[in-house]
Amino acid sequence: MSASSPSAPAARWQLEHSYAQLPDLFHTRTLPSPVRHPQLVAFNAPLAAALGLPSDLAAPPANAALFTGNQLPPGAQPLAQAYAGHQFGHFAVLGDGRAILLGEQIAPTGQRFDIQLKGAGLTPFSRGGDGRAALGPMLREYLISEAMHALAIPTTRSLAVASTGETVARRHPLPGAVLTRVASSHLRVGTFQWAAAQGDPAALQALADYAIQRHYPEVAAAENPYHAFLLAVISRQAALIAQWMLAGFVHGVMNTDNMAISGETIDYGPCAFLDAYDPATVFSSIDHQGRYAYAQQPLAAQWNLARFAETLLPLLHPQENQALELAQAAIQAFPALAQSHRLAGFRKKLGLFNEATEDAALAEDLLSWMHLRQADYTHTFRTLHLLAPLPDPTFALWHQRWAARLTRQPQSPAASQQRRDAANPAFIPRNHLVEAALAAAADQGDFAPFHRLAAVLAQPFAPPETHPTYSAPPTPPSCPYQTFCGT
Repeated sequence: MSASSPSAPAARWQLEHSYAQLPDLFHTRTLPSPVRHPQLVAFNAPLAAALGLPSDLAAPPANAALFTGNQLPPGAQPLAQAYAGHQFGHFAVLGDGRAILLGEQIAPTGQRFDIQLKGAGLTPFSRGGDGRAALGPMLREYLISEAMHALAIPTTRSLAVASTGETVARRHPLPGAVLTRVASSHLRVGTFQWAAAQGDPAALQALADYAIQRHYPEVAAAENPYHAFLLAVISRQAALIAQWMLAGFVHGVMNTDNMAISGETIDYGPCAFLDAYDPATVFSSIDHQGRYAYAQQPLAAQWNLARFAETLLPLLHPQENQALELAQAAIQAFPALAQSHRLAGFRKKLGLFNEATEDAALAEDLLSWMHLRQADYTHTFRTLHLLAPLPDPTFALWHQRWAARLTRQPQSPAASQQRRDAANPAFIPRNHLVEAALAAAADQGDFAPFHRLAAVLAQPFAPPETHPTYSAPPTPPSCPYQTFCGT
């Protein structure tokens, strides 16, 4: 570097604490609880670099201490956040029962990111829990959140996982761990529900103003900034849910405390990806009624957003009836927004550049065929151009319609194929591969399968032949796959 070249900013912790400036009802100062034998088992070096953090964070001996809370980074002011939420439709007072916010790292870009320890011990909101987390669920969140990032789906991210050398009591004793989670913020629909439940208009307005400043500064100058804020949150959520659906992702626990105001995917408890396509797919062991089934996710999101709109009513308009009209109109626009995003995504997955009225039916008819034949969702879209010889009259007719549709656009077949390859991943967190990697780590202390899988998932659109074991659909299981929230 020449003497006149500007030097890059020094990599360092640069923690600020804007959330802590909100009224006290939103947070409580809380220190992490020390653990006995911390050991770093996963570290996200590219994310650390993007955050402007020191390159030696992964070096012993301080690394594991930092990522379990035994040692605090410079400038940390730990706190637990208060929030409420509807869990499977039932309102509850919640809060960070096992998560502690260290502060907000200011990245070299100037962006602000929460740095949170998940599983760091008891907080005032633990509600009888132990404040800890098990190794398997924390590794799951690391794998799937980073896979979502590689798929370009807005998400919280994972900086590190450190084992604690202690066990946590669940159905069976399990090895403990702490996840370091990175988020644009941890503001949730449930945060606004908590504010509304306090009956403190000033606190509610302070929260809304803070959320606008942090995530939607462009709406601050609107004639009605709180209405514009509501519309902006709805718009981001419509785009996010469409991206989930297009990727075959099932969140599994879409409670209002798990809907981030930023529009990021948050909380990777009982989540999973579709193998065989079935719109009624439920993975969560506790979702007995299918409230958060794959096809129900847009409806669940709209319900959550209605709860969010309710909290904003005092800010939307001084007249209650007019506030309700504004809120209802905004919420009623959600299905069309989500469907528009979804159809645009299907056009990409089918290699279409222009729009035609038949496109929605073309996509839905393919999904119907996939459901009937129990076809693998991801593999079918990735290999669609290879399936023409299938001895299936229904698919043959569909394939003829698709081929005819492709001729009604100026782009070449090669360009269409490139568009499909860029929209259809070859590699997703296959449930059987995730389970095998987590079992090897938690039961045998073997993290090699986890790291191999993480490396493959970081390049989801690579040619499938580069890692055939990871791209192939699984053998149909003898029983339905289930996931558990890990709390």
